[in-house]
Amino acid sequence: MLDLTKVIRDVPDFPKKGILFKDITPILASPAAFGEVIRTVAGWAKELGAEAVAGIESRGFIVGAPVAAQLGLPFVPARKKGKLPYKTRSVAYALEYGQDAIEMHEDAFAKGRRVAVVDDLLATGGTMSACCRLVEDLGAQVAGCLFIVELGFLKGREKLAKHPVRAMVNYAGE
Repeated sequence: MLDLTKVIRDVPDFPKKGILFKDITPILASPAAFGEVIRTVAGWAKELGAEAVAGIESRGFIVGAPVAAQLGLPFVPARKKGKLPYKTRSVAYALEYGQDAIEMHEDAFAKGRRVAVVDDLLATGGTMSACCRLVEDLGAQVAGCLFIVELGFLKGREKLAKHPVRAMVNYAGE
């Protein structure tokens, strides 16, 4: 297995001073690394019995859509409020300063369908937790929460405790 920590780029002071941003764009630039990410996440989704894949805007789309295509499953985008054209359901969640919301089309999933929810990075878990609530509000089940990177020191996994969580790389103590 490729060591993704050697591919992920650290960007200091982004998006603000004091943050060490874990940039996955070098993974996307490497067919070998990106291929491994897609194969690994697809393997997890299959192992968890996923019947659909949801990707969180925007980097979750980059991983989730090819995973769904590889597995022959439907892909559903989870978008920021006001970005989807059809009737939606929304779940609000807290940010460091304020609130945001995530939406999906109200007809995104068949009742009871098992959904793998994909994003690039697990930090505090707020966005993924909201997306999981939305999947469940739409009558589906969360099969698992799948990531490339986990910032374990931020303890986002704790917000997702009722769901299987997988991450290819865990930065536990930064």
